[in-house]
Amino acid sequence: MKTCLIIQTAFLGDVVLATAIVEELHAAHPDWQLDFLLRKGNESLLAHHPFIRKVWVWDKKHKKYSHWWQLCKQIRRARYDVVINVQRFFSTGLLTVLSGAGCTIGFDKNPLSFLFDHAVPHLIGAGIHETDRNHALAACVTRLKQAFKPRLYLPPEAQQRVAHWQQQGSYCCMAPASVWFTKQWPREKWLELLNRFPPGYRVYLLGSASDRDLCQWLKEHTTYPAVENLAGELHPLESAALMAGARMNFVNDSAPLHLASAVNAPTAAVFCSTVPEFGYGPLADVHFIIQTTEKLPCRPCGLHGHKKCPEKHFRCAWTIPVEALLQTLDE
Repeated sequence: MKTCLIIQTAFLGDVVLATAIVEELHAAHPDWQLDFLLRKGNESLLAHHPFIRKVWVWDKKHKKYSHWWQLCKQIRRARYDVVINVQRFFSTGLLTVLSGAGCTIGFDKNPLSFLFDHAVPHLIGAGIHETDRNHALAACVTRLKQAFKPRLYLPPEAQQRVAHWQQQGSYCCMAPASVWFTKQWPREKWLELLNRFPPGYRVYLLGSASDRDLCQWLKEHTTYPAVENLAGELHPLESAALMAGARMNFVNDSAPLHLASAVNAPTAAVFCSTVPEFGYGPLADVHFIIQTTEKLPCRPCGLHGHKKCPEKHFRCAWTIPVEALLQTLDE
């Protein structure tokens, strides 16, 4: 029986997408013991995953480097057969090298990739989805030809937590926030969408605790009568459980998009400054990509977005019509 560690200590959406590697490894090697290293705050995502034996947690906010060193020593003692590093940063590259694993795999853009056993080309911007990039890593040991989709496993308590809202009739979810300003459709646009929403639905506003003020502003200013602010009330698996039963989930290019993909929930994804060709688009069977039709020489302005529009007009967002999102309910 072999042991394998998957390293992805970036943000929540990145961890969700990396679960596709877990699915692929388990399909190819169901007897392998799979472990996962992620950043503190994301551990609830994998707490009930049936294929993951252990979740290692790196606290990046409290004594970051001393905690990294403790993890490094513990992981080295675990003597993994395989380590797959999904990230391209020095800290996880060094952890991979020092792990002592029999086989180390990572992207060639990692500064320490020359010390990996397998350095896989990392291509972005050519329409290759992140799950395909991650598949290229896993394929070094699975030899499978096709990427798997990300998947989250929802525990009964998550289903029970959201049952109250699901039983109140047809509903849609909206996740209007993003860490990056230029990846977030303006709040005025979200408000217009709410005000023009067709009758007969309840609308649940989702997000983290830091998104609560935005969602509360929308709730207080909309004329739509059936809006509830759940931002900060649900943990990620509970949000995913609620999204799974929605008529449609309206999201930015942000973590809720990937939560929807991982539970195959209908998704309408708004792309402002970023583009789907970067490889972070929706994967649900029913999905829509919504973006401006205006040819803007400044778009995309970056891979991760910015705190403000570099050109000061933000036309990539303002020129997306509300009708494009409303039409997804009919289609």
